[in-house]
Amino acid sequence: MSDTPLWLFADQLGPAVYGGEHAHREVLLVEATSALSKRRYHRQKLHLVLSALRHAERDLGDRATLLKADSYTDALEQYGRPVLVHQPTSHAAERFVNRLQKEGLVEEVLPTPTFALPRKDFEEWAGNRTRFRMEDFYRDQRRRFDVLMEGSDPVGKRWNYDEDNRESPPKKQAKLDVPAPYKPREDDIDEQVRHDLDAMDLDTVGADGPRLFAVTPTEAKRALKRFIDHRLELFGRYEDAMMGGDWAMSHSLLSVPLNLGVLHPLDAVEAAEQAYRDGNAPLAATEGFIRQILGWREYMWHLYWHFGPDYTKKNELKAHTKLPQWWADLDADSVTAACLHDALAGVRDRGWSHHIQRLMILGSHALQRGYRPDQLTEWFATAYVDGFRWVMPTNVVGMSQHADGGLLATKPYTSGGAYINKMSDHCGDCAFDPKKRLGDDACPFTAGYWAFTHRHKDLLAKNMRTRRAVSSMERLGDLDAVLEQESAREHF
Repeated sequence: MSDTPLWLFADQLGPAVYGGEHAHREVLLVEATSALSKRRYHRQKLHLVLSALRHAERDLGDRATLLKADSYTDALEQYGRPVLVHQPTSHAAERFVNRLQKEGLVEEVLPTPTFALPRKDFEEWAGNRTRFRMEDFYRDQRRRFDVLMEGSDPVGKRWNYDEDNRESPPKKQAKLDVPAPYKPREDDIDEQVRHDLDAMDLDTVGADGPRLFAVTPTEAKRALKRFIDHRLELFGRYEDAMMGGDWAMSHSLLSVPLNLGVLHPLDAVEAAEQAYRDGNAPLAATEGFIRQILGWREYMWHLYWHFGPDYTKKNELKAHTKLPQWWADLDADSVTAACLHDALAGVRDRGWSHHIQRLMILGSHALQRGYRPDQLTEWFATAYVDGFRWVMPTNVVGMSQHADGGLLATKPYTSGGAYINKMSDHCGDCAFDPKKRLGDDACPFTAGYWAFTHRHKDLLAKNMRTRRAVSSMERLGDLDAVLEQESAREHF
């Protein structure tokens, strides 16, 4: 094993994977044409993956061999030497690697080094639990890694500052008053990637565009530093807000380098905590960011493995509507509702939107309209530049669509137009009125909320967190008309 080369998948491209005890090894990188064409990916997602692989080859120098082949198996056979590999990040890839090990192409499979908590430690934590709550996991993560702690107590005597991180967007301004996020400079590698993708003529979605996200460890460090130094301070206050003229707001934009493995989560967490300790960032913003990384992201990763490969088949709300073509094609121009148009246009133009647009606009719309959770999961995984295979099942099936029957989340997450009006600047110039549920200008989210509540009234009435919605619905004098209107709605 001492001289066995190390094979890196495209989401394992950081020093946590190839450094340390493996720093002496040769490295194998593979561009597999079949993997690029297997699904209908966003054009910018393919660009990021290829750019990351080719930059890794350049940065690793003589250590690295980059092979281009039709499949991974073809590349390994062409390479002609058994390799080491770390556990991949999807069920399908893990089955594939296990088969390669039986065939002798893989010598050993090592534990995943790109997350804070090892998989075996999560299984010990999960034990015999039948209900999972992120807050329990998050507090144990804080204790385990001694993050924002004072002895055995959390800094500030509170674990969670979510209530302080829900401000509406500032009025009378189109953008947050915050420095722009880090933007990488494209180079000759990016130019060649773009040329090669044009030549491949793949069936993709979304617009091509300048590379917006870090794909190397060096770029990731710069992106992290710019966020910590200039943007973390305002991150918490407006974490849940949406602004039509400010797609990035104060978000970190670190999900891509994290999911490519070029930035380790503990590096991001430690940088944020240090900013707070140095008096350069407020506690609420720091805790909110750390909760995203050390809490939610790690939680989603581990539950992906814990729930197993059949989790995406869950459909407890019996949602069977196929994704509409305008959605699948990212045809934002066919959408009238300002919030939905803006979120879909963000995916079209950048392959990215922030978490509230994902959950409370795109996810909420899909939940109200009963889109199939398996198709929706696939869409998020292919249309988003940070949507690797492990990321989306628990986020979509569990959190967004409540398709697992409450295994992950305590209630379905959806709302009427009032929430969107409060948390965004979208509604002022929208053709739909968030206060109206009936008529040509009735907000599809407001009306859709009541249609969803009616459709699942028995389930919602049993849930302490949602039973009030059922009571409110039953007092609506125009409910039948709203239901008839929404059953025939084709325009959003």
